Amino acid sequence: MSRQIKLGAFLPGGGQHIAAWRHPDQPADGATSFEFHKQLAQTAERGLFDAYFLADGLAIPASGVTDGGTAKVAGFEPVTLFSALAPLTNNIGFIATASTTYEEPYNLARKFASLDLISGGRAGWNVVTTATEAAAHNFNLDTQHPHEYRYQRAKEHVEVVKKLWDSFEDDAFLRDKASGQFFDRNKVHDTNHVGKFFKVRGPLNVPRSPQGQPVIVQAGQSESGRALAAATAEVIFTSHQHLETAQTFYRDIKSRARAAGRNPDHVLIMPGVAPFIGRTEEEAKEKYHKLTSLIVEADGIALLNGLAGGGIDLGKFDPDGPLPPLPVTEGMKSRPELIRQIADENNFTIRQLYQWVATARGHFTVVGSAEQVADTLQAWFENEAADGFNVLPPWLPGGLDDFIELVVPILQKRGLFRTQYEGKTLRENLGLPFADNRYSAARNAKVA
Repeated sequence: MSRQIKLGAFLPGGGQHIAAWRHPDQPADGATSFEFHKQLAQTAERGLFDAYFLADGLAIPASGVTDGGTAKVAGFEPVTLFSALAPLTNNIGFIATASTTYEEPYNLARKFASLDLISGGRAGWNVVTTATEAAAHNFNLDTQHPHEYRYQRAKEHVEVVKKLWDSFEDDAFLRDKASGQFFDRNKVHDTNHVGKFFKVRGPLNVPRSPQGQPVIVQAGQSESGRALAAATAEVIFTSHQHLETAQTFYRDIKSRARAAGRNPDHVLIMPGVAPFIGRTEEEAKEKYHKLTSLIVEADGIALLNGLAGGGIDLGKFDPDGPLPPLPVTEGMKSRPELIRQIADENNFTIRQLYQWVATARGHFTVVGSAEQVADTLQAWFENEAADGFNVLPPWLPGGLDDFIELVVPILQKRGLFRTQYEGKTLRENLGLPFADNRYSAARNAKVA
């Protein structure tokens, strides 16, 4: 089979756009409606998406606590939600976000291994370091840990989690009622990890799934983020405004992965894209302007404050004036740089900037006909900028429906996207190899 586009669906129930909940077609309570999330999961599966992706935060975001507030103020914990949705679907994967800074490896490994078993091998872990002061205040800290500390901890955290996921070999469980032997003790392994940040004996008390281990996903773009992604991630979500910068990132990550002894084809780069889709370009622009008109100014300013790293209050500046210099903080590194880039390249005022990033917080926003959107995705895919895309529908369910009904058929007609799922596990559908157990592999290597 020729190489094809992989697609994730980033579907927060309240919509991507900060004003999505005000859209007449979006359920106002969608963020905390299980029935709505079930509808979204089943719709995305009908559209043959590889995975349902959800970000997660450990504090209320700044844009959620203005006087009016937005739907981002509250929502479900992703692993809990996905555990409920998995039995209601058959093929779509579930990629949940969890923090290496505020979760211990054992607990995190246990809940993702459980989701992987419940879903029949369709789980993925989006590795994040959590970069907000607000989150730090919820975990016994007065200020967040420095950026480099968070990434050093993250590297070791992922290492420990993967060791724990290998605690049981795939054929460890005999469950032989006649002999009374439930498992083969020789195929159960202590973790015995002692490092700078963690001391974990193991083994994990959850067995492996049909895909071996959950898929590892990462989204960092800073130097530390790229290093972590190239060393550990199998899928990388990234944000770019231009084909050229996406190509540079793509080639850099593939090169780093190759240098680390990994197969670069097993490191999938999936930029975020937020499409406003119409049957004509004019119809798409009308959808964009309709949603943009619903933004409350205070929510837009609060969103920019968060994306700028939390070190500035843009509410003190003229919203129709230019974006002032942004201070360097210990929060996100790459996103403030991206916001600065967007403002400078387009000569945006603060108001114009929050109107533009309100859709997808710096991910690539495309406004055009279905053909134009498909052309854009194809150009990135065929020119070393992407292996696929994480699609961020601006509002739901309409934005998702538009993509499935208008864009997917074009991609299929061009031979760029599947017409049926390739397998039952997330790894099979993404074209990633089964995650071999390290102990089984070592034993087999000795025999060979």
